[in-house]
Amino acid sequence: MEYEIRPAKDSESAQIRSLIHLVGINPTGLDWKRFLVAVNASGEVIGCGQIKPHGSDVLEMASIAVHPNHRGQGLARRIIEQLLADSPRPLYLMCVEHNGPMYEKFGFRAIDNPEMPKYFQRIKKLFVVAKAMQKTDEDLLVMKLG
Repeated sequence: MEYEIRPAKDSESAQIRSLIHLVGINPTGLDWKRFLVAVNASGEVIGCGQIKPHGSDVLEMASIAVHPNHRGQGLARRIIEQLLADSPRPLYLMCVEHNGPMYEKFGFRAIDNPEMPKYFQRIKKLFVVAKAMQKTDEDLLVMKLG
């Protein structure tokens, strides 16, 4: 399948939001201006990712999503590589535990609470509460590159 990875356009904002909801990841902070998108020949957004700022000195790689019908083609890898090529360090991300090894391939490492910026410490606390209510064993990782 042919696709192009490029900065998102305003007209793709709704497609980005729909994809994020479809794959079930955090829908907060979705500003199309920060996104890279993978677009197929029909003009459909089939993958995306962003670098999201938290204040003036903390950046998070976030919203990495690929439409289920287009997985296994290296789209996420290409989006991540392009985001990393253009981003300053350090760079953080949050993911569920089973996704940690994928991000380790790009040089990210899981960090403990004392090393986390305050934003991620707060999210981690909220996740612990939600985890208890959902009765899941999977943890939230905060990872850092650089």
